[in-house]
Amino acid sequence: MKASLNAICESFIASRDTIKKDFMWDNGYIIHVCAASLAAKGVAADSEKMAECKKLVNDKTGVFSNFRGNVKLPVITYLAASENPEEKLDKAKKIYDVMKNFFFGSEYLAYVSLVLTDMIDLDRAEEIGARSMRIYDMMRKKHPFLTGSEDSVFAALLAFSEKSDEQLIENMERVYTNLNRKFESNAAQSVSHVLSLTDGNADAKCKRVEFLWDSLKNAGRKYSKYYEVAALAAFSLNEFDLSEAVDDILEVDKFLEQQKGYGVFSIDKGTRLMHAVMLVSADYTGGSTASSTAAVATTLAMVAAQQAAMCAVIAASAASTAAASSSN
Repeated sequence: MKASLNAICESFIASRDTIKKDFMWDNGYIIHVCAASLAAKGVAADSEKMAECKKLVNDKTGVFSNFRGNVKLPVITYLAASENPEEKLDKAKKIYDVMKNFFFGSEYLAYVSLVLTDMIDLDRAEEIGARSMRIYDMMRKKHPFLTGSEDSVFAALLAFSEKSDEQLIENMERVYTNLNRKFESNAAQSVSHVLSLTDGNADAKCKRVEFLWDSLKNAGRKYSKYYEVAALAAFSLNEFDLSEAVDDILEVDKFLEQQKGYGVFSIDKGTRLMHAVMLVSADYTGGSTASSTAAVATTLAMVAAQQAAMCAVIAASAASTAAASSSN
């Protein structure tokens, strides 16, 4: 394994272990995604700073706040990677209040508001919120039974596109039609959002995703057909040789397989493979020397990958909670 990729993998495992020790009662899937997000930023989990950020969230948000619940640890992790966590949380809450003028409040909306703190000044929140809602309404009109609160995340990211709303929807529909035959419908829709973040031929972008998925399958690694596909799609947006990328993913997957916490009774093989994709993506984007336009697209793609993973974790956790409640 090349040195840069190995460093990211080692950082990921170290951060995972630190977070797991300090937040042992949190969902294991969320812990891994949080560790991967830190590795992508080149930051190691710091117990003291995360404890400070936990107190900050407790002190500055209410018990029923959408900055808590399933998304609380991701919020804490995001803040801990910041130089000024309190300032960032205050800004996120203000952006969230603006976004609530357009969307119903949700954990997804809270988290994307936090992500937006790195992308916009407060005076642009109204503009981004309004365009996000227009895009979201158009998504819902096309797919009323597939579009849910988690899609507010992608709508907010798509609001930064230079394409018109109509062009975005046309592009999304082209991708959805191409991939709905291969992936589960909700996954195909999420992938359509991710692939529309950048310019380029929709059919060609779909083929890159399919090549990666098929190549992993042919190598004996079955990648998910559900939420996790969006992370693979975001990864595919970067400029790289596809065959080489598959080799790197397989190498990282083999590394993770040998780590504690990835055994038979812990993280399943499909989720482990998604973690491998996220880590390889972090390595590829970390060394980017692309033009400013491509760099922005790469940043958005990485955010989309992390958001897709977070959506899957939150949805799975919520479903588990609902199932437990119905059995009582």
